Amino acid sequence: MTKTILVTGATDGIGLLTAKTLTAEGHNVLLHGRSADKLEATAREVGGNPETYRADLSRLEDVNALVADVRAKHDTLDVLINNAGVLKVPNTQTDSGLDVRFMVNTIAPWALTVGLLPIIPKDGRVVSLSSAAQAPVNINAMLGEQQLGHNEAYAQSKLALTIWSQELAREHPDGPMFVSVNPGSLLATKMVKESYGMAGNDLRIGADILRRAAVSDEFANASGQYYDNDAGRIARPHPAAADRAHVAQLMAAIRELAGA
Repeated sequence: MTKTILVTGATDGIGLLTAKTLTAEGHNVLLHGRSADKLEATAREVGGNPETYRADLSRLEDVNALVADVRAKHDTLDVLINNAGVLKVPNTQTDSGLDVRFMVNTIAPWALTVGLLPIIPKDGRVVSLSSAAQAPVNINAMLGEQQLGHNEAYAQSKLALTIWSQELAREHPDGPMFVSVNPGSLLATKMVKESYGMAGNDLRIGADILRRAAVSDEFANASGQYYDNDAGRIARPHPAAADRAHVAQLMAAIRELAGA
Protein backbone atom coordinates (compact mmCIF):
# COMPACT_ATOMS: atom_id res chain seq x y z
CA MET A 1 0.00 0.00 0.00
CA THR A 2 1.33 3.44 -0.94
CA LYS A 3 2.15 5.60 2.08
CA THR A 4 2.56 9.37 2.34
CA ILE A 5 5.83 9.88 4.23
CA LEU A 6 7.56 13.09 5.35
CA VAL A 7 11.34 12.84 5.76
CA THR A 8 13.09 15.72 7.49
CA GLY A 9 16.71 16.41 6.59
CA ALA A 10 16.13 14.69 3.26
CA THR A 11 18.83 16.54 1.29
CA ASP A 12 21.84 14.68 2.74
CA GLY A 13 23.03 11.38 4.12
CA ILE A 14 20.62 8.90 5.63
CA GLY A 15 17.62 11.11 4.94
CA LEU A 16 18.39 11.36 1.23
CA LEU A 17 19.02 7.63 0.82
CA THR A 18 15.89 6.78 2.83
CA ALA A 19 13.81 9.12 0.66
CA LYS A 20 15.20 7.54 -2.50
CA THR A 21 14.56 4.03 -1.18
CA LEU A 22 10.96 4.75 -0.16
CA THR A 23 10.22 6.57 -3.42
CA ALA A 24 11.59 3.62 -5.42
CA GLU A 25 9.16 1.38 -3.52
CA GLY A 26 6.27 3.54 -4.74
CA HIS A 27 5.61 5.68 -1.67
CA ASN A 28 4.71 9.37 -1.83
CA VAL A 29 7.68 10.97 -0.09
CA LEU A 30 7.62 14.60 1.06
CA LEU A 31 11.10 16.11 1.25
CA HIS A 32 12.18 18.60 3.89
CA GLY A 33 15.40 20.58 3.79
CA ARG A 34 16.91 23.91 4.85
CA SER A 35 18.28 24.98 1.46
CA ALA A 36 16.05 25.68 -1.54
CA ASP A 37 18.85 24.79 -3.97
CA LYS A 38 19.60 21.48 -2.25
CA LEU A 39 15.89 20.65 -2.11
CA GLU A 40 15.60 21.24 -5.83
CA ALA A 41 18.61 19.01 -6.52
CA THR A 42 17.28 16.35 -4.15
CA ALA A 43 13.88 16.33 -5.84
CA ARG A 44 15.60 15.68 -9.19
CA GLU A 45 17.72 12.90 -7.68
CA VAL A 46 14.81 11.23 -5.89
CA GLY A 47 12.59 11.48 -8.98
CA GLY A 48 8.84 11.30 -9.32
CA ASN A 49 8.24 15.05 -8.88
CA PRO A 50 8.07 14.99 -5.03
CA GLU A 51 6.77 17.83 -2.89
CA THR A 52 9.48 19.86 -1.17
CA TYR A 53 9.26 21.83 2.06
CA ARG A 54 11.88 24.35 3.16
CA ALA A 55 12.31 25.11 6.87
CA ASP A 56 15.14 25.98 9.24
CA LEU A 57 14.54 23.69 12.21
CA SER A 58 16.53 25.96 14.51
CA ARG A 59 13.61 28.42 14.24
CA LEU A 60 10.34 27.42 15.91
CA GLU A 61 8.40 29.73 13.58
CA ASP A 62 9.76 27.75 10.61
CA VAL A 63 8.69 24.49 12.26
CA ASN A 64 5.18 25.81 12.81
CA ALA A 65 5.04 27.03 9.20
CA LEU A 66 6.14 23.58 8.03
CA VAL A 67 3.29 22.02 10.01
CA ALA A 68 0.82 24.43 8.44
CA ASP A 69 2.15 23.83 4.92
CA VAL A 70 1.93 20.04 5.20
CA ARG A 71 -1.55 20.15 6.74
CA ALA A 72 -2.75 22.54 4.04
CA LYS A 73 -1.87 19.99 1.36
CA HIS A 74 -2.60 16.70 3.13
CA ASP A 75 -5.48 15.32 5.15
CA THR A 76 -3.41 12.25 6.04
CA LEU A 77 0.28 11.71 6.75
CA ASP A 78 1.01 8.01 7.19
CA VAL A 79 4.60 8.29 8.41
CA LEU A 80 6.78 11.07 9.82
CA ILE A 81 10.52 10.37 9.86
CA ASN A 82 12.30 12.86 12.14
CA ASN A 83 15.74 12.43 10.59
CA ALA A 84 17.22 15.95 10.65
CA GLY A 85 19.88 16.60 13.26
CA VAL A 86 23.08 18.50 14.04
CA LEU A 87 26.22 17.83 16.06
CA LYS A 88 28.92 20.48 15.48
CA VAL A 89 27.66 23.94 14.57
CA PRO A 90 29.53 27.26 14.14
CA ASN A 91 27.15 29.09 16.46
CA THR A 92 25.59 27.10 19.30
CA GLN A 93 22.84 29.62 20.07
CA THR A 94 19.66 30.39 18.17
CA ASP A 95 18.47 33.96 17.66
CA SER A 96 16.19 33.45 20.66
CA GLY A 97 19.07 32.31 22.89
CA LEU A 98 18.36 28.57 22.91
CA ASP A 99 20.91 25.82 22.26
CA VAL A 100 20.87 24.97 18.54
CA ARG A 101 21.64 21.29 19.20
CA PHE A 102 18.61 20.90 21.48
CA MET A 103 16.42 23.01 19.21
CA VAL A 104 17.11 20.99 16.04
CA ASN A 105 17.52 17.54 17.62
CA THR A 106 14.81 17.67 20.31
CA ILE A 107 12.40 20.61 20.25
CA ALA A 108 11.81 20.93 16.49
CA PRO A 109 10.94 17.25 15.95
CA TRP A 110 8.69 17.33 19.02
CA ALA A 111 6.84 20.41 17.75
CA LEU A 112 6.60 18.96 14.25
CA THR A 113 5.27 15.66 15.57
CA VAL A 114 2.69 17.24 17.87
CA GLY A 115 1.60 19.64 15.15
CA LEU A 116 1.11 16.86 12.61
CA LEU A 117 -0.51 14.35 14.97
CA PRO A 118 -4.05 15.38 13.97
CA ILE A 119 -3.41 14.06 10.43
CA ILE A 120 -1.40 10.95 11.39
CA PRO A 121 -3.82 8.00 11.56
CA LYS A 122 -3.94 5.47 14.39
CA ASP A 123 -2.05 2.99 12.22
CA GLY A 124 0.48 5.66 11.24
CA ARG A 125 4.04 5.89 12.49
CA VAL A 126 6.48 8.45 13.87
CA VAL A 127 10.09 7.35 13.50
CA SER A 128 12.63 9.58 15.26
CA LEU A 129 16.40 9.34 14.93
CA SER A 130 18.11 8.74 18.24
CA SER A 131 21.73 7.72 18.75
CA ALA A 132 23.93 5.32 20.67
CA ALA A 133 25.25 8.51 22.29
CA GLN A 134 22.82 9.34 25.11
CA ALA A 135 23.24 11.21 28.40
CA PRO A 136 20.98 12.63 31.15
CA VAL A 137 19.67 16.02 30.14
CA ASN A 138 20.93 19.21 31.73
CA ILE A 139 17.65 21.14 31.69
CA ASN A 140 19.40 24.48 32.19
CA ALA A 141 21.52 23.84 29.11
CA MET A 142 18.44 22.91 27.09
CA LEU A 143 16.86 26.21 28.19
CA GLY A 144 19.94 28.07 26.93
CA GLU A 145 21.15 29.01 30.40
CA GLN A 146 24.36 26.95 30.33
CA GLN A 147 26.82 26.09 27.56
CA LEU A 148 27.76 22.52 26.64
CA GLY A 149 30.34 21.00 24.34
CA HIS A 150 29.15 19.57 21.03
CA ASN A 151 29.27 15.90 22.02
CA GLU A 152 27.63 16.55 25.40
CA ALA A 153 24.79 18.52 23.85
CA TYR A 154 24.31 15.96 21.10
CA ALA A 155 24.10 13.01 23.50
CA GLN A 156 21.69 14.84 25.79
CA SER A 157 19.51 16.05 22.92
CA LYS A 158 19.20 12.51 21.58
CA LEU A 159 18.19 11.08 24.94
CA ALA A 160 15.63 13.89 25.22
CA LEU A 161 14.20 12.88 21.84
CA THR A 162 14.13 9.23 22.92
CA ILE A 163 12.26 10.19 26.07
CA TRP A 164 9.61 12.29 24.35
CA SER A 165 9.06 9.49 21.85
CA GLN A 166 8.35 7.02 24.66
CA GLU A 167 6.14 9.55 26.42
CA LEU A 168 4.02 10.22 23.32
CA ALA A 169 3.56 6.46 23.00
CA ARG A 170 2.42 6.39 26.62
CA GLU A 171 -0.06 9.20 25.96
CA HIS A 172 -1.40 7.59 22.75
CA PRO A 173 -1.79 3.86 23.52
CA ASP A 174 -4.11 3.34 20.55
CA GLY A 175 -1.64 4.75 18.06
CA PRO A 176 0.07 6.01 16.07
CA MET A 177 3.29 4.08 16.65
CA PHE A 178 6.19 6.10 18.05
CA VAL A 179 9.68 4.59 17.91
CA SER A 180 13.15 6.07 18.37
CA VAL A 181 15.96 4.50 16.37
CA ASN A 182 19.73 4.53 16.56
CA PRO A 183 20.36 4.02 12.83
CA GLY A 184 23.91 2.82 13.36
CA SER A 185 27.04 4.41 14.75
CA LEU A 186 29.45 6.46 12.62
CA LEU A 187 27.65 6.10 9.32
CA ALA A 188 28.97 7.97 6.28
CA THR A 189 26.97 11.13 6.86
CA LYS A 190 28.04 14.74 6.41
CA MET A 191 27.78 15.06 10.21
CA VAL A 192 30.26 12.24 10.83
CA LYS A 193 32.68 13.50 8.17
CA GLU A 194 32.67 17.05 9.53
CA SER A 195 32.74 16.07 13.20
CA TYR A 196 35.18 13.15 13.20
CA GLY A 197 37.05 13.44 9.89
CA MET A 198 36.26 9.88 8.81
CA ALA A 199 34.49 8.36 5.84
CA GLY A 200 32.09 6.36 8.02
CA ASN A 201 30.15 3.15 7.52
CA ASP A 202 27.75 2.29 4.70
CA LEU A 203 24.75 4.65 4.69
CA ARG A 204 22.54 1.77 3.57
CA ILE A 205 22.72 0.44 7.14
CA GLY A 206 20.82 3.50 8.35
CA ALA A 207 18.47 3.86 5.40
CA ASP A 208 17.42 0.21 5.63
CA ILE A 209 16.43 0.42 9.30
CA LEU A 210 14.51 3.65 8.74
CA ARG A 211 12.62 2.05 5.86
CA ARG A 212 11.81 -0.96 8.02
CA ALA A 213 10.71 1.21 10.95
CA ALA A 214 8.53 3.28 8.61
CA VAL A 215 6.69 0.59 6.67
CA SER A 216 7.50 -2.99 7.71
CA ASP A 217 5.31 -5.25 9.86
CA GLU A 218 8.38 -5.86 12.02
CA PHE A 219 7.79 -2.53 13.81
CA ALA A 220 4.00 -2.69 14.07
CA ASN A 221 4.14 -3.22 17.85
CA ALA A 222 7.26 -1.19 18.62
CA SER A 223 5.54 1.90 20.03
CA GLY A 224 7.41 3.45 22.93
CA GLN A 225 10.52 1.42 22.21
CA TYR A 226 14.11 2.31 21.35
CA TYR A 227 15.69 0.30 18.54
CA ASP A 228 19.49 0.02 18.58
CA ASN A 229 20.65 -0.85 15.07
CA ASP A 230 24.18 -1.49 16.32
CA ALA A 231 22.76 -4.39 18.34
CA GLY A 232 20.06 -5.20 15.77
CA ARG A 233 17.24 -5.24 18.30
CA ILE A 234 14.94 -3.33 20.63
CA ALA A 235 17.11 -2.21 23.53
CA ARG A 236 16.98 -0.16 26.71
CA PRO A 237 17.92 3.50 26.27
CA HIS A 238 20.02 5.30 28.87
CA PRO A 239 18.66 4.55 32.39
CA ALA A 240 17.64 8.21 32.78
CA ALA A 241 14.75 7.46 30.39
CA ALA A 242 13.21 5.36 33.18
CA ASP A 243 13.72 8.02 35.87
CA ARG A 244 10.19 9.43 36.19
CA ALA A 245 11.34 12.60 37.97
CA HIS A 246 13.89 13.33 35.24
CA VAL A 247 11.34 12.54 32.54
CA ALA A 248 8.70 14.80 34.10
CA GLN A 249 11.14 17.70 34.41
CA LEU A 250 12.32 17.23 30.84
CA MET A 251 8.81 16.99 29.37
CA ALA A 252 7.73 20.15 31.18
CA ALA A 253 10.73 22.00 29.72
CA ILE A 254 10.09 20.68 26.20
CA ARG A 255 6.46 21.77 26.32
CA GLU A 256 7.47 25.19 27.62
CA LEU A 257 10.04 25.68 24.85
CA ALA A 258 7.74 24.42 22.10
CA GLY A 259 4.73 26.32 23.39
CA ALA A 260 2.67 23.13 23.52
